[in-house]
Amino acid sequence: MDTVLIGLLGGLITGISPCILPVLPVIFLTAGATQAGPGKAPVVIPAKRSRPFWIIGGLVLSFSVVTLIGSLLLGLLHIPPTAIRWVGVAVLLVIGVGMLFPGFEQLLEKPFQRLPRRKVGDGGNGFGMGLALGTVFVPCAGPVLAAIIVAGATGSIGPDTVLLTVSFAIGVAVPLLVFALAGSSVAQRIRGFRRRERGIRIAGGIALIALAAGLAFDVPQALQRLVPDYTAGLQQQLAGSDAAERTLSLGGLVTDENRELDNCAANAEELRSCGTAPALSGIEAWLNTEGGAPVDLDDLRGNVVLVDFWAYSCINCQRSIPHVVAWDRAYRDAGLRVIGVHSPEYAFEKDASNVEAGANKFEIEYPVALDNSLATWTKYRNRYWPAHYLIDATGTVRHISFGEGNYETTERLIRELLVEADSDVDLPATTNTSDVTPENGSTTPETFLGSAKDHNYAGAGRYGPGEGTFDFPAKQGPDTFALAGAWDVQTQYATPLSNAGEPAAVRLNYRGSEVRVVVAGDGELTVTLPGGGVRTVAVGGTPQSYRLVEPGDASEGALELQVPTGIEVYSFTFG
Repeated sequence: MDTVLIGLLGGLITGISPCILPVLPVIFLTAGATQAGPGKAPVVIPAKRSRPFWIIGGLVLSFSVVTLIGSLLLGLLHIPPTAIRWVGVAVLLVIGVGMLFPGFEQLLEKPFQRLPRRKVGDGGNGFGMGLALGTVFVPCAGPVLAAIIVAGATGSIGPDTVLLTVSFAIGVAVPLLVFALAGSSVAQRIRGFRRRERGIRIAGGIALIALAAGLAFDVPQALQRLVPDYTAGLQQQLAGSDAAERTLSLGGLVTDENRELDNCAANAEELRSCGTAPALSGIEAWLNTEGGAPVDLDDLRGNVVLVDFWAYSCINCQRSIPHVVAWDRAYRDAGLRVIGVHSPEYAFEKDASNVEAGANKFEIEYPVALDNSLATWTKYRNRYWPAHYLIDATGTVRHISFGEGNYETTERLIRELLVEADSDVDLPATTNTSDVTPENGSTTPETFLGSAKDHNYAGAGRYGPGEGTFDFPAKQGPDTFALAGAWDVQTQYATPLSNAGEPAAVRLNYRGSEVRVVVAGDGELTVTLPGGGVRTVAVGGTPQSYRLVEPGDASEGALELQVPTGIEVYSFTFG
């Protein structure tokens, strides 16, 4: 029941958000549009009363299919992810032209004349138009949609995911159906004026063509940036509820294989029994094994295993890895086996050579699994970088630690499990790796420039995907960022436009003695510090994080970073 309720609420919130604005005029006008009659002299035939329901039904169906399994199917077929969207744009354009020129519509229908009432244009029930709209209708990625997308991308699609998707789509459909019915009602009211029928049809065709052209040039994204997201608070309340946390399973889908992981409270002080460890599956490649051979947990029975989820550009992982490396070296002879599961946060972290360079930089000698599809991440219901799972000699998960810190407890429990496996084991002295984890709230939270994970943008308007020109605000609050100049904001990063006249810049109001930026590309960053000092940072080679604030620099204030074209800025991290 929670799944249906959360899905419906998430869909309703999305259905009244600014993200639906680009499609509302099309739905309003075409739901009441008329069709051209057959014959050499086309006549106007009133649209069916059921037409709004068919249009919204087609939209919901295609949107659900594309959202849930589109990325999975496209990956299997090696088709670019934007292919379905461009097909939808082309179909909308063709339908719009057909509404303007009945003769063109009839020409398109000739191949289907043998099929009764099979219309290419907007004629009939409008279901085909709804299908086309669904492929280009991409609402704000709220918590419900985010959970569905992760399930689709990882191939972890089960009955609960399908139920969540359907309920979400129904929730989105309710507000859209209201607009469609309103458009149909308006058309019915003026039905008596036959001379206006053609005008309604032309207006619908123009709306479809305008939507297709706008989508081709990312106009809807620019429009959404100008409209405040008045539903953001509702989305946060929904995501923060206990029911949503259980339903969305943001750390991965619950299955019989991982259900007992709930027995392990995160960062607990004592060992627990949390079920047999899920298998390491969906691994694209292995590093630090003989010939790249895979590692099977069943083959490690009798040893204590530490599974470490990490990503090489993640600052939290970079502070945690020295502890894991130290444990590997100290306790390997005593029976500890460490496996690093590299689960990428960014696209460039899927490159095996980049991961290998990162592993060498951190002196990692234990096996590293490239979990590029997040299959193992999902199986372990993980949600953090880093995350540590301790497995005993029988293959049972006994402890889970999320995030930084808790190192003394984790090492103590490693030692307990080693003694449990072999009471005669000769344990070395405990490691003395410094814990440099920042205190909670003492630094600015990790800051993302990609549109998918932004949460502290201080500029005017909504921060969304697409190209645009930005200006620094007159006043900028603490722990926020703002942009200046011409930028192209993508899902995971932002990059300056190549035709920008003025240099593109980021202003960061930060707290922390260490500030790093994750970037890709080649060039030179110019850093202006709070005290007015200026330094340059050369960027090139493997995408990674670079330190901007050095010891002795101001630990808080406004930092300005000038970014040349060719550089992709992913995130800022603080310590």
